[in-house]
Amino acid sequence: MGFLVDTQKEGGGHSWGYVRSLVRRKQVDSANGQQSHNGPHQLAKALTVPHLVAIGVGATIGAGVYILVGTVAREYSGPSLALSFLIAGIAAGLSAFCYAELSSRCPSAGSAYHYSYICVGEGAAWIIGWALILEYTIGGAAIARGISPNLCVTLLIVIVCTGSSALIFGGEDGLPAILARHQIPGLDVVVDPCAAVLVFVVTGLLCMGIKESTFAQGIVTAINVCVLLFVIVAGSYLGFKTGWAGYELPTGFFPFGVDGMFAGSATVFFAFIGFDSVASTAEEVKNPQRDLPIGIGLALLLCCSLYMMVSIVIVGLIPYYAMDPDTPISSAFASHDMQWAVYLITLGAVMALCSGLMGALLPQPRILMAMARDGLLPSVFSDVNRHTQVPVKATVATGLCAATLSFFMDVSQLAGMVSVGTLLAFTMVAVSVLILRYVPPDELPIPSFLQERIDSVSFLCGETKSSGHAGTSNSSQQPLISKSDASVDFPVIKNQEALGCCKLHQETQLFFWGTYMF
Repeated sequence: MGFLVDTQKEGGGHSWGYVRSLVRRKQVDSANGQQSHNGPHQLAKALTVPHLVAIGVGATIGAGVYILVGTVAREYSGPSLALSFLIAGIAAGLSAFCYAELSSRCPSAGSAYHYSYICVGEGAAWIIGWALILEYTIGGAAIARGISPNLCVTLLIVIVCTGSSALIFGGEDGLPAILARHQIPGLDVVVDPCAAVLVFVVTGLLCMGIKESTFAQGIVTAINVCVLLFVIVAGSYLGFKTGWAGYELPTGFFPFGVDGMFAGSATVFFAFIGFDSVASTAEEVKNPQRDLPIGIGLALLLCCSLYMMVSIVIVGLIPYYAMDPDTPISSAFASHDMQWAVYLITLGAVMALCSGLMGALLPQPRILMAMARDGLLPSVFSDVNRHTQVPVKATVATGLCAATLSFFMDVSQLAGMVSVGTLLAFTMVAVSVLILRYVPPDELPIPSFLQERIDSVSFLCGETKSSGHAGTSNSSQQPLISKSDASVDFPVIKNQEALGCCKLHQETQLFFWGTYMF
């Protein structure tokens, strides 16, 4: 919970009241962090930097890297594909810095929705919240339907490794009949039971607890990263052995010009989407002011490094114009008589899809919970299970919606909406940082460890301690209504004279520019 900046004045008309309600802002969503651990809305404080890196890398490195390498190299970048990834990584890093600053200053569930409510207003937060819900729901359903066609290859790998018969899975090229795709007679609808089952499995895993689900996601992500490291090491060996034929071309390093390289960076930028999932778990981090910026930065740095090294190797193994746009990495190894590596790379792609599915379903229940806390959704979504300390009802609702979409619909047509919602959220977060740069001092949230110094200054200047604090809420279940009914995690500086007594205003500004930017 938090409280709103009162934008309405007495005597205003009802029409102006409705308009003002769209721009009213919540200062700090903080009562959640001050509740006891037995409270109905308390999430588990269990995440550290390794957990955040696992969430960020798992949600970011999807199966797209196994396809984008060939598509972008053939149509835009050529041998300069690594530079396209570098430029896109720098652009994503700027957005990640915005998320890192806001998540450390306002460590609460909700991600971009929460930041928009604090900095812009309720209307913008409502739009961002639903954009994120659509993004994660459609994205999760699309990923689930992408896993099932490749799952039979993974089962085949397990069969070969264990020596079992492939007939128990309906043949070497198929899933069991109950899990295989079927077309409903008379309707142009292809149902995918396997995709729905995968969504339910991930939903059950998320309901077990944040630490348990993060551990499982870490294992899946580690397998994916190991496959990418195999591609880098084995591909480098083949490159030095064959002389890096992909870089010895008459077209040069920029066959499509510098403009093609920048066009390629715009395309591969979406391969860096996923670090925002880390910000959605801010309320479950033990030390959010320190761990969130580190976790977001390390996850993005690791993803950018892996993308660049994979692109350098694959482009060097085979000329860009000869790449298979659908399976560029597998075809590059197959062209060097390493057919067995195709199965290993397919396993990595499936693991990437599984980690991406976990990363898509993890943030949405937190957003539903944050909107329900603020009174914008039914309060049932704000309930947190006492044993697992996760929003189980919101998680189950998310799983049901995503499973229904993945079972009945081919969401490839709707997948483009995911990009629109992501860009809208990124833009709003960047605008929120700009707004915070010009926030009036009497609304500036400061960390609690500076409060003792603020209190001492107020005492010296003859100010009462009550002028530097907001009231305390009696119940976290009430919607955002007024200043007197909420509490603030970060005390709020209310007195300019107290700051002027010992020149603390300048020190506070230097603190924000130094600490939160790093």
